[in-house]
Amino acid sequence: MSVQVRINRMTAQDVRRRKSGEPIVSLTAYTAPMAALVDEVADFILVGDSLGMVVYGLDSTVPVTLEMMILHGQAVMRATKKALIVVDMPFGSYEESREQALRNAARILKETGCGAVKLEGGLRMADTVRFLVERGVPVMGHVGLTPQAVNTLGGFKAQGRDRAEWPAILADAEAVAEAGAFSLVVEAVAEPLAAEITRRVAVPTIGIGASAACDGQILVLDDMLGLTGRVPKFVKTYGSLAGQVREAVAAYSSEVKARQFPAAEHVYSVKGE
Repeated sequence: MSVQVRINRMTAQDVRRRKSGEPIVSLTAYTAPMAALVDEVADFILVGDSLGMVVYGLDSTVPVTLEMMILHGQAVMRATKKALIVVDMPFGSYEESREQALRNAARILKETGCGAVKLEGGLRMADTVRFLVERGVPVMGHVGLTPQAVNTLGGFKAQGRDRAEWPAILADAEAVAEAGAFSLVVEAVAEPLAAEITRRVAVPTIGIGASAACDGQILVLDDMLGLTGRVPKFVKTYGSLAGQVREAVAAYSSEVKARQFPAAEHVYSVKGE
């Protein structure tokens, strides 16, 4: 008889139950080594399509493919044991129809083993969110600044700084929450608006450039570690790893050129000699 070992991860419903409770901790991760470190503290890890910019050097998230998301989702799943893993649905993988969204969400869930997917959009995507949730796909929503719509928005611009924009953004958040999303990323919106969204919706809000009043927070790991150079205003850098990497690489280069590396302890001798 085969023996299966069950890993007790956070689930989408566990996150859903944290509304107005202990703040939810989240970060992005795209690789196994980083994911293993984040897993020690995170309630959920987002395999974000931001990997297009952070890992692949793209100018936006628009060119990211479903295959890229699945590959990185697999790596993060293999390296983690505790956190809920959420994988972004990339641009073009869900907008065409509810059926397209289900087909691609099912691929992500099946091929990575992750616990949920995330998609961007408010009112226009509410019907798709409901369709997915009714068919067993846990969905995290995303409103405010939606990076996949960068070409429509005219750049990575904060949303809701003009109060005239508030009704549409509030309507987006409420529509996605009511459609069955278990939580909602609120990105780069005016702080009072983020707080108002958090008060109005029945599911946890995950802020990024939003408000401390949100039910949780998320940052791009590489940004907060100081690995990516220029970062948005809303990022607090908790480390300066780029400098440490430069120092290590420079030291390695110096020792190679001086023939100090590899030293005797780094090479193999012939047996018996």
